[in-house]
Amino acid sequence: MSSCSTTTTMAEDDGGRTAITAVHSDIIQTLILTKLDGPTLISASFASSQLQNLCSDEELWRKICNSYWPSTSDPLIRNTVGTFPAGHRSLFSDSFPSITHNKPKPITGNNSNQYFPSPELISAVDIHFEGNLLYSKVLTNETESGWFMSSPFRIELLGHKEFVPTPVKFDGEDGNCKLELHRMKLSWILIDPSRNRAVNVSSLNPVSVRRHWLTGELKVRYSTVMASGAGAGEGLVQCGIVVTCEGKEGGELHVREVSMQMEDMDGKVLCGKDSLVILQEVIEGGRKKRKENEEKENYENFLELKKKWKDNKQKKEKKMDMMCIASGITILISLTLIVFGSRSNGSYFS
Repeated sequence: MSSCSTTTTMAEDDGGRTAITAVHSDIIQTLILTKLDGPTLISASFASSQLQNLCSDEELWRKICNSYWPSTSDPLIRNTVGTFPAGHRSLFSDSFPSITHNKPKPITGNNSNQYFPSPELISAVDIHFEGNLLYSKVLTNETESGWFMSSPFRIELLGHKEFVPTPVKFDGEDGNCKLELHRMKLSWILIDPSRNRAVNVSSLNPVSVRRHWLTGELKVRYSTVMASGAGAGEGLVQCGIVVTCEGKEGGELHVREVSMQMEDMDGKVLCGKDSLVILQEVIEGGRKKRKENEEKENYENFLELKKKWKDNKQKKEKKMDMMCIASGITILISLTLIVFGSRSNGSYFS
């Protein structure tokens, strides 16, 4: 009897309520923790040492990652994540938050070889519309060849004849289609197997939806703004993901193309080498809590800075042109004076 009384006393907190430690661990793990989302589960792990152990269950985190990103159930992703320090919890901690915009470290000749020795990058991409999965794919890209390093960095998901149907009706009106496509969410996780790290380079929600003036296609853009690295120019770069949709009036829109590339302040697509330098810094960099509309605001600020950058560049180029013209005129006048002076001297001595 005294034993039961002692157990009850230990299970109560200062307010007389039953503590979580009084609940059997199997009940906590199967009936409570499985109902929590990722951020809540991480918060719960700090409540006690018992919860910390229960919240570290690999199977629990695998199911959470698969529910957020169905592409992570692919065997390639599962095997790769198995080498991460904390398995799928590490994947979630890397991929759920947004990145911080720290300036990359400068690259010198002595340490340039340390950047991205990984022979490949793995992409895990998921597209949802109103909570329903539209498309999911895992893709591996090699990153060692000279062709990849020197060519524009671009990853495409769909083949030439592939397309993905959507529930959005194409009625020929920009407004209705654009409003519908703003509800399309996209996640693009890049995994570096050599470092056992990952990062989500998508803004998740579209930052813009525009119709192409010539083809009539709808371009849904997702963007993450990053600090630029060596060789990529000054300022910022944009990791842009574009989903191209098309359709016939009265029918359904379908996704015809999904691509990702890196652009600098001049609008130039970065080569593979420069892109990998930036992505390595992002993958190994810090993370922060995502804020609503933050990536869209960053994208709009990027466009404003890009315009100012272009205007300043044009002013500098115009100034240089004027200086070159002035120098040319000065040289021409000087040569003319020399020629006329020579002729005058020649007639005088004759």
